[in-house]
Amino acid sequence: MQIFKRDLFQEVVSNIGLLDIVVVTGMRRVGKTFFMKSISQYIKSTNQVILDFENPLDRKVFEEEDYNNIIQNLSSVNTALHIKEKIYVFLDELQAFPESVPAIKYLSDHHNIKFFVTGSSSFYLKNLFSESLSGRKQLYELFPLNFREFLRFKGIEYEFSNDFSQMDKSKNYIRYEKLNKYLEEYLTYGGFPQVVLAESVDKKESYVKDIFKSYFEKDVEKLADFKDIAAFRDVIILLLNRVGSRLDITKIAKEVGTTRDTVYAYLSFLSHTYFIFLVEPHTQNVDKEISGSKKVYICDNGILNILGKVTYGNLVENSTFLALKKFQTDTRYYQRKSGAEVDFVLPEKKVCFEVKNKAFIDDVSRIRAFSGELAMDRGFVVSREFTDLSDTVLLQDL
Repeated sequence: MQIFKRDLFQEVVSNIGLLDIVVVTGMRRVGKTFFMKSISQYIKSTNQVILDFENPLDRKVFEEEDYNNIIQNLSSVNTALHIKEKIYVFLDELQAFPESVPAIKYLSDHHNIKFFVTGSSSFYLKNLFSESLSGRKQLYELFPLNFREFLRFKGIEYEFSNDFSQMDKSKNYIRYEKLNKYLEEYLTYGGFPQVVLAESVDKKESYVKDIFKSYFEKDVEKLADFKDIAAFRDVIILLLNRVGSRLDITKIAKEVGTTRDTVYAYLSFLSHTYFIFLVEPHTQNVDKEISGSKKVYICDNGILNILGKVTYGNLVENSTFLALKKFQTDTRYYQRKSGAEVDFVLPEKKVCFEVKNKAFIDDVSRIRAFSGELAMDRGFVVSREFTDLSDTVLLQDL
């Protein structure tokens, strides 16, 4: 089976020589298992063991009171294993067997073993490792495919710039036309690998629904301790339909028939299991700006489009937010009390963005004014459709 490399791949393999335990976490079905297999294939050594902790027989390998005995158990999995040489151990779905964590630490400290671990929930994994592992692990987060990775899965390689000014200067209509149909598919069905590789629309929609079902059954019902699952489900539906909007917690609680504290608990769980992202306001002068209320975005456009009742503009804005996430910087929004708003502000990079289906000169003038007001170095309009205006970037180039 062909394994496609993710953008995160190079960052992880560059740190293989370190002693740290590599932990890859993310939502279910984002491709963590195949990502680990690509790492395994990159490592030329055959001194490897791969275990899936959702398999009871694989868990048995680590069920030892004396952790040293686990070495022999690993040898039974790979009979060609040389225990006196460096061993690479890949453990999939750690959240299914949290009791293994002390053994992982012990073996990493006392034997020449490099561990690679995956888990499907940051809500669980970030608290799963004890404080004793502080400084002994490297945590990486894997998300659904960005558009660059989406194209790679389609067999298309394009050079992308990570510099917004360069994106502005290098807009190309021929390139836009070549990638336009792919962007439309990406906006509609999202970036879960299984969905991207499915050939028919029916299969894509079926896989998206199954991914949500799996999340609800395996993360929500098993990890959460919510008494009213129906209310939790209803909050998810409300959030899908309010993507890109500021959240009124009191109103949500009233609509669902629960308390504000319960809604906050739901939001915490959803954000820590990668289903939603909450964006805080960028504030400079609290007298002139909206403060406190957070905006919500969804983990994947396919889930948003198929399960929510949203507009095309919602899909474009949500996709823009997801694209900005790969720059690994704080993302905020800005809004005055008058209602005037900038969709996204990246304070650390000193740049702000307004999102439009198609950028016009008035949009450019507006973002330039806001850029000055916010003391940003640059402001850009993100345009779904092609434009050659200055201070604009195409969504497909992000």
